[in-house]
Amino acid sequence: MTNNLHTPHGLIRIVSFGYGHGPAPAADLTVDLRRRFRNPHQDPAMRERTGLDQDVYAHVLDTPGVRACAVWTARTVRELYAAIGGPLVVATGCTGGRHRAVGMARAVAAALADGRLLAVVEHRDVHRAVLPSRVHDTESDPRPAGPDIVNPLLISPEYRGER
Repeated sequence: MTNNLHTPHGLIRIVSFGYGHGPAPAADLTVDLRRRFRNPHQDPAMRERTGLDQDVYAHVLDTPGVRACAVWTARTVRELYAAIGGPLVVATGCTGGRHRAVGMARAVAAALADGRLLAVVEHRDVHRAVLPSRVHDTESDPRPAGPDIVNPLLISPEYRGER
């Protein structure tokens, strides 16, 4: 799907997905959760479950950095919307698309739930089979090692020191 649907301009589509099930969907902003956040798949009690289950969702949210990432993503979405309008598409991806990506999509939608923008969440791969542990064991970021590059125009003015 693309973001040129006949929808209200304030619509934000949040799509969770798994890189192990195919390429990332076309999006205005993609959040890759594979490298930095603990993987519920590693816990046998959570492996067959999803981020739609409340305890798995809570586990994802309790991972250090996840809540801050969700708030940052929501803030970036608001800034993008203010700068370029909408509708916008946000993609959240992890290895299998069943745990972290689903939880982050839910958290971003919750962070956007202030009535100014309408966020709808789709889970592309949550229904798919659990990927083998060996796939999760080799999680890595395909980019070369080094500092992350952030476009300074997408950072809030107060973080750029412009206030």
